Amino acid sequence: MSTAEARLLLVELAGELGDAASSSPLPTARVAAVGARLARSHFIGNDVLGRSVAVLIEYFGSAAGELLAAFTTGYLRAFRSWLLAEQESVRSAEIAARRDAQEQLRASEARLRAVFAQAGVGTGISDMTGRIIEVNTAFAHMLGYEPADMCTLSVTDLTHPDDPPAMWEVYAALIRGEHDNVQVEKAYTHRLGHAVWTNLNVSLIRDADGAPQYTLVLVEDISERRALRERLHYRAHHDQLTGLPNRSRFFDALSVAFADPSAAVGLCYVDLDHFKSVNDTFGHAAGDELLVQAAARLSACVSLPEDLVARMGGDEFVVLVPRPRGLGEVTGLARRVLDALARPFDIHGNHVTITASIGVIEDRGQHTSADEMVQAADTTMYWAKAAGRDCYSVFDADRGRRENTRAELSAAMPASFTRGEFFLDYQPIVALGDQRLVAVEALVRWRHPELGVLPPGRFVDLAEDNGHIDALGALVLELACRDSRRWHDLFPEQTPTVSVNVSAAEVADPNWLARVQRIIADTGIPPNRLQLELTERTFMEAEGLPLQALRTLSETGVRIAIDDFGTGYSNLAYLGQLPLHVVKLAGPFVQRIRTPETVNGTDLLVLDTIIGLTHALGLSVTAECVETAYQAERLQALGCDTAQGWHFHRPMPAHRITDLLAEPAIDHSR
Repeated sequence: MSTAEARLLLVELAGELGDAASSSPLPTARVAAVGARLARSHFIGNDVLGRSVAVLIEYFGSAAGELLAAFTTGYLRAFRSWLLAEQESVRSAEIAARRDAQEQLRASEARLRAVFAQAGVGTGISDMTGRIIEVNTAFAHMLGYEPADMCTLSVTDLTHPDDPPAMWEVYAALIRGEHDNVQVEKAYTHRLGHAVWTNLNVSLIRDADGAPQYTLVLVEDISERRALRERLHYRAHHDQLTGLPNRSRFFDALSVAFADPSAAVGLCYVDLDHFKSVNDTFGHAAGDELLVQAAARLSACVSLPEDLVARMGGDEFVVLVPRPRGLGEVTGLARRVLDALARPFDIHGNHVTITASIGVIEDRGQHTSADEMVQAADTTMYWAKAAGRDCYSVFDADRGRRENTRAELSAAMPASFTRGEFFLDYQPIVALGDQRLVAVEALVRWRHPELGVLPPGRFVDLAEDNGHIDALGALVLELACRDSRRWHDLFPEQTPTVSVNVSAAEVADPNWLARVQRIIADTGIPPNRLQLELTERTFMEAEGLPLQALRTLSETGVRIAIDDFGTGYSNLAYLGQLPLHVVKLAGPFVQRIRTPETVNGTDLLVLDTIIGLTHALGLSVTAECVETAYQAERLQALGCDTAQGWHFHRPMPAHRITDLLAEPAIDHSR
């Protein structure tokens, strides 16, 4: 109560006592009721009763004795009753609280046990000795046991052959308290014998002092998930048709082999020859069956577990020999592969014979990466195809560098036309009678920014292979005609004929004739100052429109020469049917009469016959590769008209030809 309320109560009680004290006899029961009311109003404590007694004695004096006894008795009785009631209330509250806590504990334990027993995740508890104390139904049934059966086992009874040693080392560290939790993939042996793969989570349970007491395991069956993962992994690393490791798996294995820089590595890159014809003839199902059988034969050719046969795609396979025992091991393997594939295949009742081309690398050599080595093996396989197929070729580093250079030149060629990297040198052709300069042969060069000046043998064939020969031929013809026009303007009476080599691919182009005519018209060169050189093979292939194009040019005055005569068909009778003006003797004929010691009567007779028949056909003869005075003398004696070679002049730039034309003419016949 508030202070005001307390004052009102005390005043009221004091009044009661005053009234009782004035009564006679003293109403003790009334006085005792005042003391009891004071106690029941919670005026209690060590000071309340003492102060009250002191006040009554001070107020009533000697007459307070009986009143004090009745007041005190009433107060104490009420206080005792209140105290007993409070104690009973506290005791009842304590009992109720204890009962509630116990009930909550029992409910919690029941929930935990229900969770433990009914959880879908396997759960188990073991002590520090490894003895299994308790497991739930999910864990037991996962391994084919009942919970009671598993509680007779220890943790070490659940080991599996696929457990890595590191797994049990980590478990031992957990028991020692060095880890609080470990998660691993672990295989258990089912009671029926098969493996059950699980995701295992082990937690350490410590006592109040932090010492290891139990281990709690949570086990999830991932057997199906792992099987799916392994199937996907297999599909990702194996060819679906043949079952062989695929390209990805092969490169993984090759990378492992490359990890040791000192270890040798061998490769056989196998390509089935003319496989497309099998598909075209028998159908794709037959082609697939052929690939399956070929894969089986390839696999039978290897003898060591670490050797790997893989399908790279299509009809290409590769055999990896990680550590060949000798240089002949890989080539021996290639021979076994050729022999294995040489036997006829039975494909859906059809006997099919097929061969293979194999690129062999016996050691990694200078190859610094797996990709580089495979590229070299693939290139070497194409060498085998170029050699006629049904064979193997061994990688040669020098040839590989040449092939790489060819590829680089092929890629650089189109841009080089516009950059002005091609230029011409000219080799003079002289009259054997007086050695006057009567013609020049245009020889194209490529001033490569990295490789320097390249002769035509380095890139002309390449231009034919990659489809750039028309552009190159047009460029050479235009440069030669422009130089010839300048000489004609400077020396109209001495203008040499400019001779330009033309390939079979150029002549076969339907646009070639128009292109030549346009260049002649654009440069203004007199047509009779232009000579086109074609090989025997080119003439033999020039039928129909190509031959007609040559006739058309010949009729306008352009001179036509057959180059390297004697190295091809050498059909003298055929010469009369061609629009020819000049026959150029091949270098080997001239080389045989280099010196008096090398010449014989047969050689001279052959030359005399060719020159005589050529003249009989109304054609002139030019000898190539004249390098000695003896050759020049013998050729002149045989009636050869003109010649070229180092004996007279080496190839030179256009301005040197200009200098030669400007020199006074010297008659060397005198």
